[in-house]
Amino acid sequence: MLKYFLPLFMTPLLAQAEALPAPVQAIEKQGITIIKSFDAPGGMKGYLGKYQDMGVTIYVTPDGKHAVSGYMYDAAGTNLSEKLIQDEIYSPAGRALWKQMEASTWVLDGKKEAPRIVYVFADPYCPYCSRFWQQARPWVDAGKVQIRTLLVGVIKPESPAAAAAILSDADPAKKWREHEQSGGKLPLTLPKNIAPDIMNTLNSNQKLMDALGANATPAIYYMNENNVLQQEVGLPDEDKLKAIFGD
Repeated sequence: MLKYFLPLFMTPLLAQAEALPAPVQAIEKQGITIIKSFDAPGGMKGYLGKYQDMGVTIYVTPDGKHAVSGYMYDAAGTNLSEKLIQDEIYSPAGRALWKQMEASTWVLDGKKEAPRIVYVFADPYCPYCSRFWQQARPWVDAGKVQIRTLLVGVIKPESPAAAAAILSDADPAKKWREHEQSGGKLPLTLPKNIAPDIMNTLNSNQKLMDALGANATPAIYYMNENNVLQQEVGLPDEDKLKAIFGD
């Protein structure tokens, strides 16, 4: 099962070139958006759709007169619908969101040549963000992982100004490193007014964090071995750290 929620408005819908069977049309009127058709087992025709940002599969009987909405299982108990939804909807949506994180304004922690990339949304006043930064040192210092931090201001009223103080520094990466090395206690000169470009960055980061379905920091994102976007929100335990950073 998916470990995280991905909003499906990020996924481009495919044009429906064929006429839908009457029972599928009836289901569509209930608010389901049909994305594509596919050949299903047992002589049935399948339809992939979404309902309230969740993947849905519909199966039409061979006579075309009846439709069932739900999961299909084989004799071994394998959920055939889940893989289809993952491959056709959630994985592409995750890759699209990954590209958005790549194109966003982030602070680099580690070597830019490090092969494994991890994105994290962090607030300057988040103690768990500082602890996650400390947890990551063995992997980052070894040159195996680079962490790209997207700063947001969500914990305190002063958080946006603190994030702005870091982003507006002559060397944001160095300032962020010093801040996290201090356990988040490094004194920051908070601006009275946040520059428009910095505020735009903070707003964009917040919108992207919202789109990813995260409601707390640190919100951590990485690709697994199957190139599927994974999410961890909060301070990871030892097993999760290995999944995020590798052994």
